[in-house]
Amino acid sequence: MRILLWHVHERWTTAFVRGAHDYLVPLVPDRGPDGRGRPRASPWPATVREVPWNRLRGEDVDLVVLQRPRELDLVRRWLRRRPGRDVPAVYVEHDAPAGNAPGTRHPLAGRDDIPLVHVTHFNDLFWDSGRAPTEVVEHGVVDPGHHYTGELPRAGAVVDDPIRRARVTGTDLLPRFAAAAPLDVFGLKVTGLPYRLRFPFGTFEDLPREKMHAELARRRVYLHPYRWTSLGPSLIEAMLLGMPVVALATTEAVEAVPPEAGVISTRVATLTDALRGFVTDPARARQCGKAARTAALARYGLGRFLSDWDRVLGRATGR
Repeated sequence: MRILLWHVHERWTTAFVRGAHDYLVPLVPDRGPDGRGRPRASPWPATVREVPWNRLRGEDVDLVVLQRPRELDLVRRWLRRRPGRDVPAVYVEHDAPAGNAPGTRHPLAGRDDIPLVHVTHFNDLFWDSGRAPTEVVEHGVVDPGHHYTGELPRAGAVVDDPIRRARVTGTDLLPRFAAAAPLDVFGLKVTGLPYRLRFPFGTFEDLPREKMHAELARRRVYLHPYRWTSLGPSLIEAMLLGMPVVALATTEAVEAVPPEAGVISTRVATLTDALRGFVTDPARARQCGKAARTAALARYGLGRFLSDWDRVLGRATGR
């Protein structure tokens, strides 16, 4: 099957393109949001081909994977085909709704010709999907390997865009967590050079993915401070590294982290106590980290993810 999709969420796409299909990613001259092409630093397989936007009309496309409302119009203009009518399409919703979350209506809620695929049950619960046919295909994550040493009696966290999205990411909570255990906060930098910022809780360091994984695995416990999100792939990656988890019980984390893998709660005092406990008890941290890795492999492995997606794609195309 030849699938057209945009390079939007790199970690999700890195897992998706491991399937047994051919993948076309649009390319615009400045590699902007409408056509980023292949990432220069990511190991995508040769089955992923970037195609200049003005040549897409000549491509034989079997199915379109949509991820943003604007792509509905891009398909009409660039392929001269209507998604869901002239070409099969599915829409992947990566994000939880913003604003009035329980009352937020999805952009596809008014149509029934494009399946709406949520990446978590949390998303499916909160979006008002209207009459769009919906299902859930949970994340699949490329396994970074079991690299946990926990040699540093410190907590590690990954927070994307910690200033602009401070309330969403729980940045305002970090000083309270840092008072309970030494805390190092990282961000994922896809391109360019690493940089460091000074915050009230300590240092924020932006690193490439492999370096970030290596640094996280040296910390004794992983902190997931997000108040509102779908499910951050960084949490799953930390579990795959073999790290025990301390997380707010406000997202899909309540499903992702079993009791034997860490502590989740809406009470900050419970979470700060858990951080102290893991930092001072390396044997327990290591045991919980092993359980976290086992749980993540079972639930978010690539085999299950790609098999689920093949079923979705087969139904959408009638194959």
